[in-house]
This record gives sequence, C-alpha cells and structure tokens, in this order.
Amino acid sequence: MSQNAKRQTQHHKNMSKKLKIGLFGFGVVGQGLHDIIKAQNLNLEIVKIAIKNPEKRRTLDAHLFTTSHDEILDNPEINTIVELIDDADAAYNITKRALTSGKNVVSANKKMIATHLEELVHLQEEHGTSLLYEGAVCGSIPIIRNLEEYYDNELLHGISGIFNGSSNYILSKIFNEGASYEAALKEAQDLGFAETNPILDVGGYDPKFKLTIATAHAYGLFLNPDKILNIGIQNLSDADIQYAKEKNYKIKLVPTTRKISTRQVITFVLPKFVKSDDFLFNVENEYNGVTVQAAFADKQFFFGKGAGGHPTGAAVLSDIAALRYDYRYEYKKYKQQNGLIHTDKVSLEVYLRYQHEYTVEKLQVENISERFSRNDYKYVIGSVSLKNLIENKDILVNKDVFIAQTGKISYSEQDIAAIAKEGILVNS
Repeated sequence: MSQNAKRQTQHHKNMSKKLKIGLFGFGVVGQGLHDIIKAQNLNLEIVKIAIKNPEKRRTLDAHLFTTSHDEILDNPEINTIVELIDDADAAYNITKRALTSGKNVVSANKKMIATHLEELVHLQEEHGTSLLYEGAVCGSIPIIRNLEEYYDNELLHGISGIFNGSSNYILSKIFNEGASYEAALKEAQDLGFAETNPILDVGGYDPKFKLTIATAHAYGLFLNPDKILNIGIQNLSDADIQYAKEKNYKIKLVPTTRKISTRQVITFVLPKFVKSDDFLFNVENEYNGVTVQAAFADKQFFFGKGAGGHPTGAAVLSDIAALRYDYRYEYKKYKQQNGLIHTDKVSLEVYLRYQHEYTVEKLQVENISERFSRNDYKYVIGSVSLKNLIENKDILVNKDVFIAQTGKISYSEQDIAAIAKEGILVNS
C-alpha cells in the first residue's frame, strides 16, 4: 500500500467510529453480510453471532457463535446490534432491549418494524439511539433514505412498485416461461427467495409490511398493517393468466400508497394488470422496482435486486456504515403533525374472477365495462370501493376468487363529498 493510500485509510478510520457488532441470525442474509464485511476493510468487527441451532455445521470458528441472547445484549464491548432473524416477536424483544441499553440497531425484519414502528421511534428519542432498516424494504434499493431525505410529503403524489422478489419471481416464471404456479413457487423456495411460510410472500403480507414502513417515511403516517388491504396471487388461475396474455398485460403484485387529496392517503396491496409502457412491466425474477410520483419530478423509478443474501446484505451494510457517522432517521414528516389521514374513500377499477354471483353483489361492483360468463369461468371488470374490499377480504381470499386492479382510480359522489370535507381532491 502506498503512503498516500495509508494516510487516506487512517483519515477514514479517524472520521468514523469502530463498530463492534453483535449479529443475530446467520441465514442467507447474515452469511451474505459476513461475506461482504470479510471482503472489505470497513472498520467493523463482528464480535459474536447468535444462532438457534448449535449443531449445524458452519465454516467459521465455533467461538464466534452463541445461543445466548444475553451474551450479546449484555456485552458492553458490543455497541451495534444487527438483527437478521425470521421471528418478528424475538426481533422486537432484541431491538427494544438494545435501543434501551444504548446500543444502535440495524434490522431487516419488516414485520417487526411495521408493527412496532411508532414505539421504536419514541425509544430512539428517549435513549439517544438509532434504528436503521433500509434492508427491510426492497432489498438493495435505497428507498427509505430517499423518502426520508429527498421528497417532501406535500409534493409526493404516491409510491407503488414491486416490493417482493419472491412473488415477482413466480410471476416471471409463469408469464415468460409458461411454468405452473406450483413449480414456480417451489423454485423460488429452493433458491432461498421465498419466506419460510410462502403465504407471507404470495399473500401480499411481506409487501404490506414494507408499504407500511415506506408510508411512514413518505407521509409521516404510522399505520397499523392490519388496516391495509393485502390480496395476493395465491388464487391465480390459468384463465386469469390467459386473459392477461390476450390483452398483452403482465400480472404483478403491486403495493400502492397514494395521496387522493391534500389531507388523505390511501394504501393497498393488490395484483395489477401491468401494460408494456409501465416501468414495472420489465421488472422480472427477484428484482424489485419502485415508482415514485412527485409534483415536479413527475415519475422516478428505482430498480434493483430485492431478494437474496447479498442484495439485502448490501442494504444492511449501508446502514451499518451510516452508523459509523452517527446517522439516524429524523422522522420530520411525522413530527410536523401534517394533518394527513389514512382513508378508504376511493373506488378502484378491478378485474374480478368469481364463481357465485353473490360475490359481485356483496362487493357492490359498479360501472361494469366487461362481463363474461361460462360454467367454469366468470369475470367482470368494474369499480369497487376500497372500503368494500377491506370489509370483504374473507371473500377475496376464497380459492374461487381472483382480483386484480387495472390502475384506474375513481370517486363516487359520496367519496367526493366526504373527501371535500377533509381536503382538496387530487386529480387521479
């Protein structure tokens, strides 16, 4: 190494503080992170790794591993906790203990963060600690920091995209290679893209948690994930696929958060018919894509790998690197008390495949523009209020039903009257 390079390295080390890391979880992402840290000179040290199964063969020295959480959380030498485990309840307990005891935390557990975000924000304030979680939303895409730092909520019309690499991988295999849903799902699981329980991915729960977190940073709204509609792709049939292909559409699972007035925000996760001129049309396999629509910037598009050890490991590493310089999210939009509210006062145009007429009646489908019926295949295209979709989720997840949005949003006279009371309508 040249003298100049040595000086630069020393300068870098002086600028940043040495992080002594306690790592929880050594699965796909944990190993991906370890590989990246090992390959770089980053002023980081992994002191201990907590694991569940001590019997499992590992390539690293045995002394690095422990099954005791206390051994890490009570170690004063460790100043940073990196939490990469599946179990949301255990992740919450680890994160809460760490933040309360003065340790900073990096997490990729979207369910835990989405469920407890408001409390975790207050804990950070109270104890002067920092929780970062870029890796929890869309893998390697730096969307949280962009929403946090770059976009003002008044000028941000909406966010939508492909937030789940596993379901997107499945849909890519179906639409590009003619694979069956079952074969594509198995392949996604074999490659380590899908969650242990696949319904978290294909049922739209995983993207819903990510949408909850993104909405907090976009609009300062801390939402209960249970209040957000999530309908997945698990009921997708050959007939639905054929319909989409005949129209030259692809089906993608698309979470959306959107301002419909100066004061109101809607959120939902639904399959969507995507046209060839849409950014999302060419987002394939385990890749994610996020479309941000802003007042002056118009549409901007972020693209990157959303599943797998190294992409998520890269986002986690970015957070760890930021902690060396005492970075923290400021939650400015939340603290501004901007008066935004979460609403369901809007209608979505949908494709609804069903078996019993009762389904159409119960959902109160209106403005029907297309209808088809034969013994084994019935569908309508029309408008349904978001409120009705939320209230009848049990019908929508029935195996005989598949629903997809077309992307069109409309307002009934009642919607418009209700919205007008709260704020000015935003053009759809």
